[in-house]
Amino acid sequence: MTDMTTDILIVGSGVAGSLIAWRLAKAGRKVTILEAGPRLDRYDLVERYQQAVDKDDYMAPYPGSAHAPEAGGSSDYIIEKGPDPYGTQYIRGVGGTTWHWAAATWRLLPSDFRLRSTHGVGRDWAISYDDLEPWYQRAELAMGVAGPDPAAEDLGSPRSAPYPQKALPLSYMDRQFADRLNSNGFHVVTEPVARNYDTFDDRPPCCGNNNCMPICPIGAQYAAEVHVDKAEAAGAQLVADAVVHEVLTDADGRRVTGVRYKTPDGSSHKVTADIVVLAAHGIETPKLMLLSVSERLPRGLANRSGMVGRNLMDHPAIAVSFLWDRPVFPGRGPQEMTSVVNFRDGGFRARQAAKKIHLGNVADYQGVTEALIADGRMGPALDREIRDRVARKVSISCFHEQLPDPANRILPSAAHRDAIGIPRPEIHYRIEDYVRESARHTRDTYDRIARLLGGTEIRHGDGFTGSSHIMGTCIMGADPRDSVVDAACRSHDHPNLFIAGSAVFPSSACVNPTLTIAALALRTADTIARQQG
Repeated sequence: MTDMTTDILIVGSGVAGSLIAWRLAKAGRKVTILEAGPRLDRYDLVERYQQAVDKDDYMAPYPGSAHAPEAGGSSDYIIEKGPDPYGTQYIRGVGGTTWHWAAATWRLLPSDFRLRSTHGVGRDWAISYDDLEPWYQRAELAMGVAGPDPAAEDLGSPRSAPYPQKALPLSYMDRQFADRLNSNGFHVVTEPVARNYDTFDDRPPCCGNNNCMPICPIGAQYAAEVHVDKAEAAGAQLVADAVVHEVLTDADGRRVTGVRYKTPDGSSHKVTADIVVLAAHGIETPKLMLLSVSERLPRGLANRSGMVGRNLMDHPAIAVSFLWDRPVFPGRGPQEMTSVVNFRDGGFRARQAAKKIHLGNVADYQGVTEALIADGRMGPALDREIRDRVARKVSISCFHEQLPDPANRILPSAAHRDAIGIPRPEIHYRIEDYVRESARHTRDTYDRIARLLGGTEIRHGDGFTGSSHIMGTCIMGADPRDSVVDAACRSHDHPNLFIAGSAVFPSSACVNPTLTIAALALRTADTIARQQG
């Protein structure tokens, strides 16, 4: 492929990159998207999952590629070095990891933007909730978010307009869960989701297949490939299987001038651009920046502060399962529909993490069956026990807020490279006492919930698991000495370099980050359009 020139170059085609490309292509800019992985086809993904032996492997439908390995599942692409496993999954392909998500589209709370000011821990954002609220609204409209009536259910985030679509009806189990807990001091709400209640944006309504993760078989659930297609229709150019390995700068090291990327055969190509947007999430983006060293930039791109790659966060989770005292028939409708939000905010955040607790709506046929067989059950008795236990088994998990810690970081490996010679990511990570203290309260809360539901055979999960919410590593801040980008997600060091995605989050809060990623992306696209005149 010959070298290219473009106005705006976007690295990554996930939710952030695709939305920016769409908005700027619609505005008449010449936009090029480089995506490390291949194009993905929904039909093929569904077929692969149908044929997979292990249905609990959420990476099973995704073939991966030697030149752009995926993280998670059986992949050893990420090198874990810290005392705690980071345990993330992500897809490298057109549309990114929104092929494989629960579609939860929560707004942050106003207090989440001023954690340091309010509670004396963590960091404040360089913007406020009010700054982002109009962009939350635009992001919800773009993605087709379905949510509850704000007058009936208060999710804590002030709104200037209702959700674009009304909430999907709750499953029988979720209704029972909400009724029982809300009458006993808990605050259970309907989760807002980028999943169609009705036909929206030429996508069909949800029909309750109950395998939202790892793949919605009909496209009722939003995936970023929707806006990749819209961007291309508006004139953007997409180059798949293009693994960017270096960002180029001018002789002074001040302005970025483009990138170099490799194709599957290992050959290198160049794209020159007026503006570069890095939208490859919180692991691949800082890895690329740290690889982009030069005489003028010995610490890597945009790294005057030394913060690139640092302050890696997730939502460390713990889980519980038990048998409800009656059949509630999990597995009908989407996999997640209700959440407990009592513990999202409060004075306790000075001492321990906030959290969101959510009920899983999945029928655990595999786990129940394997346990019964291991216990010696067989024949008709086995069938009866499977039917009874699957109808009563409940699984609950949570997201714990995590504070930014410079010691939690990603680096390009000095010893391990991928198939085309690019260093693999190396992660140094630990879960702090702020989270562990909250987790003790979480376990007590799980026990209380189980008692309210007549739970038996209560089994708490063994330690923390990752939530694949990759945040931090290029954090936003007002001070160039301790942050990577400013309030507009523009690099402090390079005026024509922007970072898109949750890498810029200076705090994690305790809800899914995707809607905030989308809102920031649309806001960044507006900034770029104005900067270009």
